Amino acid sequence: MDLDSKKVYLLLGSNLGDRKSIVEQAIEQIYFRIGDIFAISSFYETAAWGKTDQPDFLNVAVGVNTNLGPMDVLEHALTIERELGRVRHDKWGSRLIDIDVVLYDQLIVDEGMKLQIPHPQMQYRKFVLAPLAEIAGAEIHPLLHKSISEILDILEDNLSVAKI
Repeated sequence: MDLDSKKVYLLLGSNLGDRKSIVEQAIEQIYFRIGDIFAISSFYETAAWGKTDQPDFLNVAVGVNTNLGPMDVLEHALTIERELGRVRHDKWGSRLIDIDVVLYDQLIVDEGMKLQIPHPQMQYRKFVLAPLAEIAGAEIHPLLHKSISEILDILEDNLSVAKI
């Protein structure tokens, strides 16, 4: 690992098309564009959150060593989404692929609506915490000062999230 390399955790999700293939293509592009992947969680089948009248999602968490800054990671993630066919229609709607930057080392970033790290809603969402805890359970949330596993243990979200 490069001395300047940072640990970034991404959450990928898809609920349209061949979900597994699309997520796998996104993971391949993350490797080529963002950095070396050091961990990939199991795939999780999750009920839709926020807007529930849509197909279930397939979610996976990915750990990446990167030399890119947070905004560059985001830009590459958005490019990967676009190239895989993502079209943004409505908030929390169905999508071919979604790539969220969840954690970037212990960095706290607030670029308003463009980028917030740690992801501002992660501590409330089982579909984020379950796969993330599998690969980064001991990582400490830089604002809550609790491990990802500890946050998952006290989570009150009862959304259906199942490892497949």
